[in-house]
Amino acid sequence: MQIVCWGLFGALGTLIIVLTGQKITPGMLATQAFMMGLYIATTHGLRALIRRGNWLKLSVPKVLLRLLPLNLTLALLTQCVVCVLMIYGLKVFTLEQFRWSYLLLYTLNMNFVFWLWSGLYFSLHYLDNYKQADIDKWKLTAAVREAEMRTLKAQINPHFMFNGLNNIRALVTEDPLRAREMITHLSDLLRYSIQLNSTEQVTLARELEIVEHYLELEAVQLEERLTYSLDIDPAALEVLIPPMTLQLLVENSIKHGIAPRPAGGQITISARLNDAHELLLVKVRNTGRYLPIPGHEGVGLRNARERLQLLFGQKAGLSIGNDATTPDVVTAQLQLPLTTQLHPA
Repeated sequence: MQIVCWGLFGALGTLIIVLTGQKITPGMLATQAFMMGLYIATTHGLRALIRRGNWLKLSVPKVLLRLLPLNLTLALLTQCVVCVLMIYGLKVFTLEQFRWSYLLLYTLNMNFVFWLWSGLYFSLHYLDNYKQADIDKWKLTAAVREAEMRTLKAQINPHFMFNGLNNIRALVTEDPLRAREMITHLSDLLRYSIQLNSTEQVTLARELEIVEHYLELEAVQLEERLTYSLDIDPAALEVLIPPMTLQLLVENSIKHGIAPRPAGGQITISARLNDAHELLLVKVRNTGRYLPIPGHEGVGLRNARERLQLLFGQKAGLSIGNDATTPDVVTAQLQLPLTTQLHPA
C-alpha cells in the first residue's frame, strides 16, 4: 500500500508538471523518484513510532495531539531535504532562485498529505480492530453455546444411566441371566453416550441403533407388556439429529406411558421427510395418556428443546400431546431441518 499510494502521488506530481507546460527532464524524474523513496521511508518511520507507542490504543483526541506537531515537523524536514537535493545535488534550480515562500507552501502541502496518510492508516487499523472485536464476540458466543450444549448433555446422560441401573437392580436377584443381558445392552448404550458427548449431531440411522438397544433392554424387563415397531423412510436415515434426542422420547414413552399400565402397550417410531424435502419429521407414538402438570415439564424434554434451539433455532421443534384421532395414544413429534446431503432413495 505504501508503494502504490506514494507511487500514485508521484504520478500525480508528474502529471501536474506536464499539464503546466513544463518540460520533463531527467532531473525532474530523479527528483520525483527520490521524493517517493523519502516519503515511503518517512511514513514507515511514522508507522514504527505509532506501533511502538501503542497509539492505536489511544483515544482519538490523544492521537490528534501527537500527530499535530509530528506531521508538521516531518513535512518541514522532508521539504528541506528535497530542496537541498534539488539545489546542490540535481541542480534543478540555484540557491538564488530559492524562495522561503516555496518552502512554506510545499511544507503545508506535505503536511496535508501526511494527515491523509495518517487518516488512512488509523482508519484501516480501526476497521480491522472492529472486525476482530466482532469475530471475538462470535467466538465467545460459540464458546458459550458449546458450554451450554455440554451442560445439557451432561444432564441427559446421567438421567438415562440411572434408569438403566435401576432396571438392572430389580432383576439381579430375580433373574441373573436377564440381568447379565441387560448389563450388556447398558454397556453398549453407555459407550454410545460417552463417545458422542463431544458430538453435536449423528445420523438418524446411528441414533436408531441405540434406540433399538434401549428397546431390547426394556423388553427384557417388561416382557410381553412391551411391543414396538419401526416405520422409517430410507431417505431419512442420513439426516443428522442431536444424539440421545430420539432415545429420550422413547425412554419417556416407556417410563410414563407403557410401564405404569398393567397391560403395557405399544410404541411406534416413524421417520420421513416432508413433501418439500426440507424437514425431517420423527414421531414416537405410545399407548397412554399425556397429563402434564403446568410449570413442571420434565428435565429431559426441557433440555431437548433447548438443545434444538441452540443447534437449529426456530426451524426445529419438539411437541408432545394426546393423539387427536386415536384414544389412549400419546404422540411426540420431532421436527428438524435437513443438515446433510441425503443419498438418493
